[in-house]
Amino acid sequence: MKIQRLVRNFCAALMIAALTACGDGERDPLLHVAGPTMGTRYNVKIVDAPVDLNAALIKTGIESILNQINRQMSTYRADSELTRLNHNPTTDWIDTSSDLLYLIEAAIRVSRLTQGAFDVTVGPLVNLWGFGADGRADDPPAARDIHEVLTRTGYEKLSVRRSPPGIRKAKGMYIDLSAIAKGYAVDRVAGYLGSLGLANYLVEIGGDLKANGHNADGMPWAIAIEKPAPEGRMVQQVVHITGQAMATSGDYRNYYEHNGQRFSHTIDPRTGLPVSHSLASVTVWSATAMDADAMATALMVLGPEAGYELAHRRKLGAYFIVRTKNGFAEKSTLDLGHR
Repeated sequence: MKIQRLVRNFCAALMIAALTACGDGERDPLLHVAGPTMGTRYNVKIVDAPVDLNAALIKTGIESILNQINRQMSTYRADSELTRLNHNPTTDWIDTSSDLLYLIEAAIRVSRLTQGAFDVTVGPLVNLWGFGADGRADDPPAARDIHEVLTRTGYEKLSVRRSPPGIRKAKGMYIDLSAIAKGYAVDRVAGYLGSLGLANYLVEIGGDLKANGHNADGMPWAIAIEKPAPEGRMVQQVVHITGQAMATSGDYRNYYEHNGQRFSHTIDPRTGLPVSHSLASVTVWSATAMDADAMATALMVLGPEAGYELAHRRKLGAYFIVRTKNGFAEKSTLDLGHR
């Protein structure tokens, strides 16, 4: 019963926990709440919480929000709103909740901005290449099969209606919000903490995060960006953030090789093919985790040149790690020392 990312497999949670945990002489954060959600885990650290707010009370509120999001947007729950929408064969308007409409509208906005590099209808292509819930494929798909699936994908085949909230989709379309829903959930949890009057917190779900205020040492939150090396988990860069959201997308853990050719799990929705460029991972900073989540996926599809150009043009904070014959090279649209 979970939402799983189809175009990303980033394992930042352990790195974040390590950098926010206590060391010698460091005092514990006053509250740490964690648990399973969306096929991964959530971690929330709170500093200087009022005495009348205990971990159990906050955990109940957080999990109520996360359970609601799963009931609405999970593709792994047979009874979720999104599953029912996907199984609805009609091409007429389908009534939706305002929350589901909000997220699909946000996804379409990013799709237009990136000219289709981000697309929540890409799921059937991911499955076709063996990276989805259907399991790993023995061989790459035939060109005719890719072409057939492409006829059933494309964000431009989705229409939205605000009053009353509704969606209209072409026949056979399948919507998967995995590349944006975790970020949305981070924002919702952060909003809940703010409504409680909390000012110093870190919310993280499966590597997507939002930080506000300061950590237990009175400093901005320290976050590790993982080195995109398949042989083990190492830190590539440490950044300090507050009042911002952050998400990373990478292709270095989920891939397969066939006849000496490497196939990435990151599928370009525009072509139906795995990306073949040299970008290993990209980290994005934004005001919302939802936007950071979606844009990290989009820039990962666009690659080190087109992705960088878009981020620079849109004044988007982004940090690229690129494979070269001499190892990894870095480039960024911002000064990482001033995150």
